[in-house]
Amino acid sequence: MTSCSIKGYRTDAGPPTVVIMKNASLSRPGTTRRPSRLATAGRPGTARLPGLALAVAVALVATVLGRLVPVVGGPVSGIVLGVLVALVVRPGERTRPGIAFAGRGVLQAAVVVLGAQLSLGQVLRVGVGSLPVMIVTLAVCLAAAYGIGRRLGVVRDLRTLIGVGTGICGASAIAAVTPVIGAAEAEVAYAVSTIFVFNIAAVLTFPALGHLLGMGQHAFGLFAGTAVNDMSSVVAAATTYGGPAADYAVVVKLARTLLIIPICLGLAALARRRARTVDAAADPGQGRAGAVRVGRLVPWFLVGFLVLAAVNTAGLVPSAAHAPLSTLAVFLITVALSAIGLSTEPARLRRTGPAPLLLGGCLWLVVSATSLGVQFLARYV
Repeated sequence: MTSCSIKGYRTDAGPPTVVIMKNASLSRPGTTRRPSRLATAGRPGTARLPGLALAVAVALVATVLGRLVPVVGGPVSGIVLGVLVALVVRPGERTRPGIAFAGRGVLQAAVVVLGAQLSLGQVLRVGVGSLPVMIVTLAVCLAAAYGIGRRLGVVRDLRTLIGVGTGICGASAIAAVTPVIGAAEAEVAYAVSTIFVFNIAAVLTFPALGHLLGMGQHAFGLFAGTAVNDMSSVVAAATTYGGPAADYAVVVKLARTLLIIPICLGLAALARRRARTVDAAADPGQGRAGAVRVGRLVPWFLVGFLVLAAVNTAGLVPSAAHAPLSTLAVFLITVALSAIGLSTEPARLRRTGPAPLLLGGCLWLVVSATSLGVQFLARYV
């Protein structure tokens, strides 16, 4: 009996049998067959289209709802609608690349566009006397987030998101910090929802509290600008109190948003340091693997944020463009949060439990008390 095997064919005493070899090359020996252009053209972009389109569609509906109920806003509506759509429709595998891109790439682009609304001149307009209130309030909030969050058993990334969201500017701060620390979608969803709950509480209670304490328009504007998180909620609370309070609160809130820059830089440095520590533990030789690259320490979107803020400070962004850019930034954040909602598993939120919500409540009280306390000390001490 004789047999031979030649490139997928086998013959012996019986009839020849064809063996199909997976990924067998039909080209000449020593050459590699490449896919045609038609097979490869636009693969990354095309793969993202279904999921990106779904996120944009949810964001458009959320934007309409946000305009109908301004105190809720588009971003919060987007994350809630995203979760609901995920429960009812259950997006398929084809949508995953686009949803993932929207939740990260679009989120980073939104942070860049936010820079066009800010300028160092706004900080000067707030005045030296108001800056201590913002800085002390943020420092106390972050310290409380760390201490109380650990005590409650809230995981590090989630307590960081709730801390910066409460201490700086709600969903915008969460959007800026999320890619820096690599937070999970469920953590982002929980943090945004927590911030929203206490924004509503602030809108309902702060004006009455201000009248009870006999606060002037300037004092209440500073209080609202430092103790309320989302811009729409700041405007709602301060406008209820009075026009001058609203004008000052908006300026304070915009200046407070600039604190995103040092916070993101600090968190990026900490994240890089942790990564190097883990690498060193896995491979001791890596511990000395040298210097931190600036490109890895400073996220690209934060560089873009700073560049646009500098351009705006120099007066190169026309005033007529501020409103459209603001609308674009909010819509991009809404798209990103809609995508995060679409990729969030409600079961994970339930497993997280009430501890993060309790942390958000504690931080809301801490920030409110600190803002009032610093103003009181500045006036009477």
